[in-house]
Formats: sequence, C-alpha cells, structure tokens
Amino acid sequence: MIIGPRLKVISDEELNWIHNSSLKILEETGIVFHSSEALEICKKHGVKVEGKTVFFSSERVENALENCPKKFKWRARNDERSVVVGDEKEKLLIQPNAGPVFIQDLDKGRRLATLQDYTNIIKLCQASEVINLVGSTPVDPSDVSQDDKHLHMMYQILKNSDKPVIGSPTYGVKVRQMLDMVEIAMGERGFLEQNHCIGVAVDPLSPLAFATDACETIIEYARRKQIVFFPSAVMAGFSGPISLIGTVILQNTEILAGITLAQLINPGNPVGYSVASTVASMKTGNFITASPETMLIQVAGMQMGLDLYKLPTRSMCGMTDSKTPDCQAGYDTMQNLMMGILGGAHIVVECMGVLDFIMTTSYEKFVIDQELLRRVSRIREGIDTSVKEDAVRIIQEMGHEAGYINHRDTLENFRSRWMPSVSNWETYDSWKEAGAESIIEKANRMYKEILSNAPDTLVTPELDKELRDYMGRALKG
Repeated sequence: MIIGPRLKVISDEELNWIHNSSLKILEETGIVFHSSEALEICKKHGVKVEGKTVFFSSERVENALENCPKKFKWRARNDERSVVVGDEKEKLLIQPNAGPVFIQDLDKGRRLATLQDYTNIIKLCQASEVINLVGSTPVDPSDVSQDDKHLHMMYQILKNSDKPVIGSPTYGVKVRQMLDMVEIAMGERGFLEQNHCIGVAVDPLSPLAFATDACETIIEYARRKQIVFFPSAVMAGFSGPISLIGTVILQNTEILAGITLAQLINPGNPVGYSVASTVASMKTGNFITASPETMLIQVAGMQMGLDLYKLPTRSMCGMTDSKTPDCQAGYDTMQNLMMGILGGAHIVVECMGVLDFIMTTSYEKFVIDQELLRRVSRIREGIDTSVKEDAVRIIQEMGHEAGYINHRDTLENFRSRWMPSVSNWETYDSWKEAGAESIIEKANRMYKEILSNAPDTLVTPELDKELRDYMGRALKG
C-alpha cells in the first residue's frame, strides 16, 4: 500500500480529455480486428462493422467499463499463494519477464534460450519471496518446435510452481489446450468456470488493430472467464505519434477496444489496464525502454487505469537498454522501478533480469533485481507513524544518553529493519578478507544455489501422468 502521494504526470482534467478523445477515435476511426470470429461477435451485438474495422460507440465502451470488476482473486493451485489484484491494501504483485529470446550468465555469456533455461527461470520464480505470478515467456525456448512449444512451457509451469499462472497469447486451439492443462492441474472439471486461475497479456497491433492470434486469445480467455490484460505497446514516433500525449491517447484507445471486446464475450470478465508503450530512437529506429519519456507514458497510462477507470493496473518497469548487468543497467532499472511502482501499478513486469531492449534475461540480474524490487517496495510503504507517541516517550526516557542500541524498543524491533539480499554492507577489509566477491559473482553463485535446491517437481505422479497424457493427445492432433 502506498502511504504517500502517488507519482502523477497529467492532471485530472486531462484524464477526461484523453478518455473522450479515445471514444471519438473508436467511434469515428474504429479499430481493426483481423479475426472473422471477433467481427461476428461484434456484429451479433449490434456493433457497426465495415470490412475488418469495428466502430465502438461511446455508450458501448462506457458499458464495458462499468462491467469490469474493480478487483478480483487470482487463484493459485496452492490457494495460500492466491492473490487479489486491484486492491491497494494488498502487496505489489511481481511477474517474470515477457518476451526475451536470449539467456545470459557469467559462465556462457549470451545465447539463445532453451527449454531448460525456461524451466530454470520458473524454478527461480517459485523459490522467490518477491515474485507472485509465474509463467509467461521469461525466455523463449529455441529448442522446441513452434507447434508444441506452448504445451511444453505450460507443463513446466505447472510442474515446477504452485503460484498463480500466466499464459502466452497464441492461436485458438493452442490457447484452449493451455487452459485445459491449467484446469487439469486444478483437479476439477469446470474449475475455471468458477475461478480466475490464469491470466494473459494480449498486445494490440499498433496502430489501432488486433492481430488474429490476439483476437483468438481474448475470445478463448473471456469464454473461460479468465484474466486478460491489454498491454498496448505503441512506439512513439514509429507506430504512434511522436508526442508523449499522443502516444498516451493511442495507447488508451487500443486498451479500451480490447476491454470492450472481452466484455461483449463475457460481461464482468476480469481485465487489467496494462501499459507497455515506449519511445523510439530517432537516430537508430530502436525502441528505447529506459528513457525517462518511456516511463512518463507508463505513469500517465496508470493514471488512466487507476484514477479514471478504477481498474487493476499493470506496468512495465525495470527495463534497461544495457547489454550486461553494469552501472547503466543499475540506474536504468532503478529509474523505471521507482517511476512504475510509485506510479501505483498493481502488477509490474519486465523487471526480473531483463537486458537489451527486453531481448535478454540475465540469471545474475534476475537475482539482483529482486533486491531492487524489495528496495522500491520498502520506499512505497512509507514511514510507520503509528508509533510516534512511543518515539516521543523513548526520546524523553533516554534524554541526553546515546545508548539507544540497548533500549528495549531497539532490541524488540531491530529485526524489522530492511536488509539487502545481494548488496554488501560490510567494511572494505571484511569484504576483502572474505574473497572480494563482486555483486555479479555473488549473484551467479546465488542463482546456482537456488536451482540446486529446487525440487524436481511439485506435482504428484498421478497429475504428472495426466498432464503428459493430455500433451500426447494434443500433439497427435
């Protein structure tokens, strides 16, 4: 829970102006759905459709927003790990990266990720006290065929974690198969009809379109009453206006279109307002993840989701454009974490070891970023003022003596003081005597220790067989 004021970058009046501008664009310019099924759903509900372009009326969008739940429970296989999304009194929720294709460490350098790397990241997520949600694509396995990659990834998620599950967007049949596997793991047919057990992030195809796989993912998730986020990823200057406010408007318009489609399919379906836009480098054409301007767009989007729409909100933060866990990676990541988390996001992503424009996940930075997240989360909690009267009493008790270290209050509460998990707080001589281990070397050792202590599986032999049998049938078609 944030104690102090949230970081804000636009006024409340401008929030309403952005909203009305988005409604104007949706009604007059429309949104393209590259899916005959999505178009038929819209037609069935009386929405104006011309070719592949859908024109949502203001009333339709407003009605969709009214139907969206303001918070929801995300059910885990181990219900003790279930979380509530959208409640400011609940803790900040962290998910692994989504999209990197490379893996990197001190031992082997940067290389294409494999299914073993994917499994390793899932195990690290399960062992983490910081990470709450597991799955997505923290690295994209290169050694598994595109036809069955989704099955192997979901199997590793379910086998190695009992935290709430994140899926990956793909085409209809594959989406249904992943949803089926989650239901098998939950142990009860029809369980997904009554519980929100898996979420997915579906990127619009900027500007003002949704690709076929995105539409099919939205349709399948909404039909099964599962969670959908719409991380609009406009690149200011390339796929959207170069002005930051223009990008915020386009981002908002695309998110509203996705939300409206989901609510047509299943009124009341859990959704999240998710921001993922960046600025483009006008010199190289690259999208830049660690520009201050990227995070200004993110924070403005979070204001739309939190203050205007009152929706669960998800933000990218923690990205870096550095190619290695160096000084730049440190200041890029901390800048983005501070802005994203103090901006009020309920869920944050792209903050677990990500490098190089979200192309690479670093094992060492994965460990380091957990401490950075703990640092910013502690800042977000603010100062506990409930003990102010005790503080005055203790100061008067001690008077002019400096022995607070021996006071009963210190002895009872010193363990509550924040401590680092990777950073070194020893003296130079102590550090030197212990071997002068650098932070990167320490993180390398720590991730290996975590993996060596990870259990081989978290599912019973019976469930493992059931999941494997389902995969076998799915592979046969």
